[in-house]
Amino acid sequence: MPKVTVLPHEELCPNGATFELAAGENLARGLLANGIKIEHACEFSCACSTCHVLIREGLDSLSEAEDEELDHLDAAFGAGMYSRLSCQTKMGDEDITVEIPKYSRNHAKEH
Repeated sequence: MPKVTVLPHEELCPNGATFELAAGENLARGLLANGIKIEHACEFSCACSTCHVLIREGLDSLSEAEDEELDHLDAAFGAGMYSRLSCQTKMGDEDITVEIPKYSRNHAKEH
C-alpha cells in the first residue's frame, strides 16, 4: 500500500505523521482516520477550500483534479501548482508527501 507522509503542522500534526492508504482511497478521510483533524467545512462535497493541502512529492500519481476542484482552489490560502483539495484527492499507487498549509479561509472553525 502507498505511504502518506504528512509534514509537521504546528496545530494538527506537530511531529508529522506517516500512514498507509490504499490506492483509490480518499486523502481527507485517510488523514482524519489517522488522527490528523484536517478542516473540511463542506463535509467533502467540494464546496469550499478548507481541506487544501500541498502535495510535495507524488502529485503525478494522484487522481486528476476536476474543474470544480480547480475553481475552489482559486480561493485557497497560498494555493499553487502543488495544491489539491484533500476531499477530492484519491490515492494513486505511489507514496506521497503532504503539507497542510498553516492557514485556511475557514471563517467558522469549531475549535
